[in-house]
Amino acid sequence: MIDIHSHILPGLDDGSSAMEESIAMLRMAAAFGTTDIVATPHANMQFAFDPADVERRIAELQEAAGDVVRIHYGCDFHLTPENIDDALRAPGKYSINHRGYLLVEFSDGFIPKTTGEIFTAMRNAGICPIVTHPERNRLLQKKIEDLEAWVEQGCCLQVTAQSLLGLFGTHAKEFSHTLMERRLVHFLASDAHDLKHRTTDLKPAWQYVEEHYGGDMARRLFIDNPQSALDGIPLTRVRSRGRKKSWFSFFSQRSEASGRNAGAALASR
Repeated sequence: MIDIHSHILPGLDDGSSAMEESIAMLRMAAAFGTTDIVATPHANMQFAFDPADVERRIAELQEAAGDVVRIHYGCDFHLTPENIDDALRAPGKYSINHRGYLLVEFSDGFIPKTTGEIFTAMRNAGICPIVTHPERNRLLQKKIEDLEAWVEQGCCLQVTAQSLLGLFGTHAKEFSHTLMERRLVHFLASDAHDLKHRTTDLKPAWQYVEEHYGGDMARRLFIDNPQSALDGIPLTRVRSRGRKKSWFSFFSQRSEASGRNAGAALASR
């Protein structure tokens, strides 16, 4: 399996606090079938994101842990005006392996009305936004039509694996299943922060998806789509079961970033 969302780098954010914990998290991931993991420290008002520092810490952790799991570059990107403008100027700075797929986290208290326009600007700059854990965001739980529209325009959704199992509460579990039934989920990931509560163990979620949605779906969400994100290539097309009878499209054509300077204005409307 390939885990595209984790906070395994020690001391960078609210995830792992020490190298020993990070190594133990990697060993846990490997023990339960994960071969690759993306380190995605936050980029928000609380935690600054320094690409060079992230690269250095990935190299240090990989050397310390050995080849038990391959560690890849990424970011847990928050939609602030400053972040948006910076990402549009440098599309590879925050994206997975610098190849275009970008984890995007919304605030629990505010969803910009211009999100669709922001995502269009990102797509035009060669970025494919991956909305992270919408099932855990109370505002997004009420905006499934918006989620469908964003997917229609080429964005992706990533659900936390533990949400499917009910470990983030009833509402998160129910909305996870709604998204799964409508085939709006493109990735399942750990969003791991520690060794006890939010771990790197994806095996129970794989087994759950395999049992309830089939082996092909499990492979798509845990292996095929994550591998495409690592490589920066289009995902497999899947027919939606939602209200809109349309095809998902991903990375249709990468155009030049005509809207690179519009990010802050869009976010602040």
